[in-house]
Amino acid sequence: MTGRAPLAISVGDPAGIGPELIVKIWHRYRDALLDTAPFFVVGGQALLGEVCRQLDEDGQISVAEINDPAEAAGVFAKHLPILAGPDCEYAPGEPSDDGAKFALESLQNAAKLVQSGKVSALVTAPVSKSQLSKVGFDYPGQTEFLAAACGVPVNDAVMMLAGPSLRTIPMTVHCPLAMVPDLLSQQLIVDRSRVAAKSLQRDFGIENPHLAVCGLNPHAGEEGKMGREEEEFIKPAITQLQSEGIDASGPHPADTVFAPHKRGSYDAIIAMYHDQALAPMKALDFDEGVNVTLGLPIIRTSPDHGTAFDIAGQGLANPSSMLAAIKLAAKCAELRTAFDAANG
Repeated sequence: MTGRAPLAISVGDPAGIGPELIVKIWHRYRDALLDTAPFFVVGGQALLGEVCRQLDEDGQISVAEINDPAEAAGVFAKHLPILAGPDCEYAPGEPSDDGAKFALESLQNAAKLVQSGKVSALVTAPVSKSQLSKVGFDYPGQTEFLAAACGVPVNDAVMMLAGPSLRTIPMTVHCPLAMVPDLLSQQLIVDRSRVAAKSLQRDFGIENPHLAVCGLNPHAGEEGKMGREEEEFIKPAITQLQSEGIDASGPHPADTVFAPHKRGSYDAIIAMYHDQALAPMKALDFDEGVNVTLGLPIIRTSPDHGTAFDIAGQGLANPSSMLAAIKLAAKCAELRTAFDAANG
């Protein structure tokens, strides 16, 4: 096995597909992950033990409780390691306050572990924001929670969707479309693009990342004929980024920047709003898309899907995105370590 610290996985909402995905991945891919991305789960021994029993068709799935992340390496080959901690009953498709409290405690404990340096990266299974809000979770999502936990300004915690075909970064995320023009600014685009460029260097090994910046309006505004946002702050943001040595281009019309013959020449596409970034990403890489949080002092990834309460417990959940999140977290941790060593 590698000498690197293992990955930590928070369980997510126990009524969703997260527990099933974790067990499936360990069972199907543990040999392949043993030398690159061994992991343990933060809490839920009884919960995941029940999932194992339900999925166990060949008598080869079992969990083992550990008391320290360092124990995961010696357990991973034979048992799914579970760090002693919070637990709850397994009731797939039946979200509850108790389940939300468990999901939050798993996330909180996992965040503390990755900040302590005992783990190399954090992978977060899907949570229900509406359920978490019922138990005192005051953040729009896990990204904002982790930013606060790490002491990072929320605008510096940047969401990137990464897949085999594309990387996209939305400047605005969970807000009504009508609010987007008022939320956008030259400073926001510059700040988040700086974070993106630095993270692509440090965590993805791209020496001089090329950022393609989308326009907001059709045809990127056609020089003000279809909207003034490009002229007033998107073009000035690109000029400022270029003056700082960041390879940024645009504004590119969003209806052509994702075309096959163009997207291969960019390392990431800077989109102006949620669906401008996520719709093409999910069309191209739905099963292998990963949500990566840039700008944090820790590595954090998550599958690019939700809790899927409607299929939880039926054995139907596709583990591809969760598996991609685990592999990417391990790779980013490796690249960050090498980058930091090379750059003091």
